[in-house]
Amino acid sequence: MWYKTFGKTGISLSTIGFGGMRFSRPERTDEMADIVRHAHGCGINYFDTAPYYCDDKSEEILGCAFAAMRRESFYCSTKCASASGDGLRRSLERSLRRLRVSSIDFFHIWCLLRPEHLEERRAGGAIAAALKAKEEGLIQHIVVSTHLSGAEIVPVLETGWFEGVTLGYSALNFPFRQEGIAAAARRNLGVVTMNPLGGGMIPQNAERLAFLKGPQDRDVVQAALRFNLSEPAVSCVLVGFSSREEVDQAVAAVENFTPYSADHIERIKGKISASFDGFCTGCGYCLPCPADIPIPQLMDAYNQKILGRDEDAIRDRLKWHWDLKPEQAGACTQCGECDDRCTQHLPVSKRLQYISGLRGN
Repeated sequence: MWYKTFGKTGISLSTIGFGGMRFSRPERTDEMADIVRHAHGCGINYFDTAPYYCDDKSEEILGCAFAAMRRESFYCSTKCASASGDGLRRSLERSLRRLRVSSIDFFHIWCLLRPEHLEERRAGGAIAAALKAKEEGLIQHIVVSTHLSGAEIVPVLETGWFEGVTLGYSALNFPFRQEGIAAAARRNLGVVTMNPLGGGMIPQNAERLAFLKGPQDRDVVQAALRFNLSEPAVSCVLVGFSSREEVDQAVAAVENFTPYSADHIERIKGKISASFDGFCTGCGYCLPCPADIPIPQLMDAYNQKILGRDEDAIRDRLKWHWDLKPEQAGACTQCGECDDRCTQHLPVSKRLQYISGLRGN
């Protein structure tokens, strides 16, 4: 396993981090905890979770695994989205119990979806409560998890409250967050990336995205992980695991890793910027829809258009992957709520209108 320093903390994190959001059988605590311990045995030392992941079982699964792991051999990360100081404190104390640790190594101010959310966390007391918990030793490092654009991330990091940031970053959406990563690098803050596979779009379109691969890459999954890690500011890439085999594949992806050359990175960025900007990564923050439209699934189908495929490919994606019909997008009232919520600022309602026009063809 390859390790990188997390910002100015001096802590060395495994470049592959364990994302605790994809346990396949969260009700089987011991069985899922075995996957966590296997990852630890493979050299992964960063384990990320949050309240409510996996039917609210993720923290308990990780806690079960941690009970059999030397505390000094791993770092745990969890989160809280409450704006209230009391709410954050309650969430923190519950996470400590469930994770079976005396302190959280990396505690995230979670889910900053709009710029005003940070002020809400300050005004509501959440920031002060986190700082107080750090003084008490219950938190080691305060970090932030956000879906803001790169430009919007800059003032968040400039507050000086955070030692690092977790953000979505992949070969498909890098322009959207690059400015935020650059801001973190300037301040020597740690960066952890999530959704390195573009919400599944990269492996699902391996042939179309084959240009991502470098000479040493076996497949586009390995290429996507290496794309993230070739960014000097990125310390760790989160991968959600549901089996030992998936752990082994991710660990193998960084074996004997050397960063891509600047020429290779620029070639990838040029092709993506020209042809694939605007992918929906399926984060789901556009929901709930007042008309009860399954927006993420419909946007996933629209991605076929961005990939240069025809209308039949969109219909096929809807039918065979999601069991949906184009006319289901026709229930959209164009209220614009999904546009406002979209963390990538995509024209969601316009795309729904386009899909609804495919019906009957």
